[in-house]
Amino acid sequence: MSIIYNADQQAIAEQAQRVLQARASKERLLSLIERSGEFDEPFWEAAVQQGWTAIGIPEEHGGIDLGLTELGIVAEACGAQTSGAPFLPYGYAAAVALQAVQHDEACARWLPLLAAGEAMACLALREGSETLPARPAARFAGGVLTGRKDAVACGTRADIAVVWAEGDNGPVLVLAELAGVRRETVASFDNARLFADLDFAATPALVLAEGAAARALALDLLARVAVVLAHEQVGGSRALMMTARDYALERKAFGQPIGAFQSVKHRIAEMYCMIEIARANAIHAAATADAGGADFLTAAADARLSCSECYDSCSRDATQVHGAIGVTWELGLHLHVRRTRSFATEAGNGYFWEDTLAARLLGEAA
Repeated sequence: MSIIYNADQQAIAEQAQRVLQARASKERLLSLIERSGEFDEPFWEAAVQQGWTAIGIPEEHGGIDLGLTELGIVAEACGAQTSGAPFLPYGYAAAVALQAVQHDEACARWLPLLAAGEAMACLALREGSETLPARPAARFAGGVLTGRKDAVACGTRADIAVVWAEGDNGPVLVLAELAGVRRETVASFDNARLFADLDFAATPALVLAEGAAARALALDLLARVAVVLAHEQVGGSRALMMTARDYALERKAFGQPIGAFQSVKHRIAEMYCMIEIARANAIHAAATADAGGADFLTAAADARLSCSECYDSCSRDATQVHGAIGVTWELGLHLHVRRTRSFATEAGNGYFWEDTLAARLLGEAA
C-alpha cells in the first residue's frame, strides 16, 4: 500500500501548514496551560473555515467526503503546532460511528452539525486505567444511561458522546446527548485537551451496537482516533527535531557549534530515523483504513505504539540538546512534553495496544 501522497494530498499538507503557522501563538498556548476548560479558539476557527471538520462526512450531510489519510495530513500539521483543541479526531470518530450503524435520523441531525463545526463529540470508552472493560460500570437500561466516565478528552465542550456501557445482555455502545449531563472539569498538565468527568443520570441514549458488534465498532473507533493522534505525534516529533537541529547549529561551545559534536549530531540523526519510521507507520495505517483493509487494527496498533515512542523520545532528546534552557517556560518545549503524556492516555494506553497487537499477530499465526 502506497505511503506516498499524491498531488492533491500534498496540496492539503502545504495549505494546512501555511494556515496553522499563520494562526499559531505560543503565548496563547502557554496561557491555556493555566486555565481549565478553555481551548485555542483561533485554531478551531481556522479548522472550521478550512473544512477540516467535514473530512470523513458525506457531501449529502455537508461534508467533503475525504478519508482518514487526508485527516492524518491535517493532524500532522496540527501536531507540529501542539494544537490547542482536541475536537477533530473525536468528531471524525462520531461521524464514522453514525455512518457505520446507518441510523438515518441521527445522521441527519448530527452529521451536518459535526461537518460545520457547530457540534463537538467525545469518546467515553474508558473507565479508570482500563479501555473497553469487559464489565463497564456505566449502565444502559430502559433507554437511559447511568454511571460515570472519568477524564474524557473533549468532555468539557462535547455535545454528544459515544459511550461504552453495560446493557441487559452484555456490553453496548450508545450515543448520548450531553446537554443535561453533569460535567466536572479535570485540571491536568495539558488543559487544552479538555478532560472532564461525565456523570450520567438517566440520560437518554441511542443504541449503536450490542455485544460483539459493539466491541468491534468501539475498537475500530479507537483505532481511527489512535491513527489521527499518531499523525499529530509525528508532526510534533518533526517540529522538535527541527528545533533541536536549529539550536545545535546556533549554540557554540569550545569555539564551534554543538551540532559538530558527535553526541549531539547522532542524537538528532536518531530522531530523524525514528520519525521516518513512525510517519510511514501512520500513513500506512490511514491508507489501510481508507482501502478497507482487513489488517487495519494491526496497522493502527503498530502506528500507535511506534508514534508514541517516537514522540516521547524526541521530546526528551530535544530538551537534552537544549540543555538548561530546554526546561524554561518561555521556550515552550514543555508544550510537547505535556502533549506526549496526554496522548499516552487517550485512545487506549500502550498496554492496551500492545495486547491488541499481540492478539492480532497470534491470531494470524494460528
